Amino acid sequence: MTRLAAVELSARALVRITVAAVVSALLALVLFVLPAEFDTDPTGVGELLGIKGMAGYSVGALSLQQEPYAQDVREFELGPFESVEYKYALAAGQSLVFAWQARTLNDEQSEVVYDFHSEEAGTDPEDAVSFDVGRNSESQGNFVAPFTGIHGWYWENRGSELVTVRLSSSGFYNVAKVYSAAGEVEVTFDTAKAEGD
Repeated sequence: MTRLAAVELSARALVRITVAAVVSALLALVLFVLPAEFDTDPTGVGELLGIKGMAGYSVGALSLQQEPYAQDVREFELGPFESVEYKYALAAGQSLVFAWQARTLNDEQSEVVYDFHSEEAGTDPEDAVSFDVGRNSESQGNFVAPFTGIHGWYWENRGSELVTVRLSSSGFYNVAKVYSAAGEVEVTFDTAKAEGD
């Protein structure tokens, strides 16, 4: 009898665990998967969490561009606890290759706080999407814009020494913007084609 009771208890426990797992899976599907992957948000939670429509950003492997190719090299001096933002205007599918380093006046690497993020055209800047956030003295890579908007970095010097952030990039852009304590400044690039092209 005792063994039979133990088996029944185990069977009941197994049924409860199975039901709990199915309910959890359904909740995850409705609350997270449907909003993020299928842009369907029956509860509104996906919008609140900022995950609604995330999978809608898809870009092909090859993207031929009408815009001319541009190159940019910038240096930003940041005193202790100063910050700057630098962002490129890119259309969906346009790419950017970049490398940046932060160094002190003694040419030693210096850690800065950074946030590579994008703001979709026509949306609230508070709805920016961050792709890489952290603390480091350098970073390099490539980026393909998932949507039309401005895409770039926020850097902040949390140290006690003056730091210079040096950015090198190339890609299909003709406008960038600098946001600092001095205000917003637009940077344009001479992307005119050579004569005879």
